[in-house]
Amino acid sequence: MAGQGMERRDVLKMLATASIASQFSGFSRWSFGWQHPAHNLSQIKAAKYAPRFFTPAEYAIVERLADLIIPSDGTPGAGEAGVSEFIDFMVWSDPTLQYSFRSGLTWLDAHSRSRHGSNWVGLDPARQAEILTALAYSAHYRPAEEEGRRFFRLFRDYTVMGFYTSQIGLEQLDYPGLKVYSESPACPHQDDPEHRRLKEPGA
Repeated sequence: MAGQGMERRDVLKMLATASIASQFSGFSRWSFGWQHPAHNLSQIKAAKYAPRFFTPAEYAIVERLADLIIPSDGTPGAGEAGVSEFIDFMVWSDPTLQYSFRSGLTWLDAHSRSRHGSNWVGLDPARQAEILTALAYSAHYRPAEEEGRRFFRLFRDYTVMGFYTSQIGLEQLDYPGLKVYSESPACPHQDDPEHRRLKEPGA
């Protein structure tokens, strides 16, 4: 269910915030993917993450939502990457996000009770997915769910960013910055050291 649609300025802002978040020692799973390997090794992680903003009931929803958006399908997903930790820390750090996330989680539970007689976490996986599918895909949109759709878009954006700023997410992208070289790779244009024959980008 992961999606697109984040503005470039939002991505840059979140990368900067994620870099700051990487200094927090309370994460048990999430780690910033752009950290130097030596820093990763030296940082002692908490045995268990203690949510800073969400209540335990809310945090259970956050964990489950992130897992459904980026599941563990043969490769590590949001759960292994600690995306729920990232989201909780980001929301705690930014008061402008707090109302949107809390009211969105409240809406999701109320909507689940209205349709199926249970809060969202208490539903079976098929019904959880059915509710999210209607929020995520335009072909399944239902009337009177616009508030839920706004919340899902916001939550999905932070889930995707939390995953792909993490060590696990960048490893899945085979991001070259994570590789450690014993020596700097040589220039591939040995026959043209001044690069006179290279074409201009877009040419």
